[in-house]
Amino acid sequence: MKTMKISIALAALIASGVAVAGDSPAPTNAYLYIGWPNDGEVIRAESFRVWFGLRKMGVAPAGVEKSMTGHHHLLVDAPLPPMDEEIPASKNYVHFGKGQTETRLSLPPGKHTLQLLMGDYNHVPHNPPVMSRKITITVK
Repeated sequence: MKTMKISIALAALIASGVAVAGDSPAPTNAYLYIGWPNDGEVIRAESFRVWFGLRKMGVAPAGVEKSMTGHHHLLVDAPLPPMDEEIPASKNYVHFGKGQTETRLSLPPGKHTLQLLMGDYNHVPHNPPVMSRKITITVK
């Protein structure tokens, strides 16, 4: 009976659009953000610095299994990936598996979106997922 109730609750969460995430727990008050650029920023160079901020959680390299830590993934002009799978690696899903907290990004002129998503030691989002809000920038 208990298993059936859990299955029904999980089905309701999936149907409601709530993300099902990986096995690594994260603090419910963890806060991930893009420190710069700001939402709406007009950047007058094709190469620029992006820095990441994280509160109430630690940063550890990929492959290091340590409670309440993870590493950054920068989503560039991309939607959120499935929350219960490894975050893909591509030019749109940039991994910072050494624990980096900033990068230089080169983008062509135009509007672009940026969003951060924390991944655990295996690149899977935490439970609950720890992500920044999506920002839009314009490169001139």
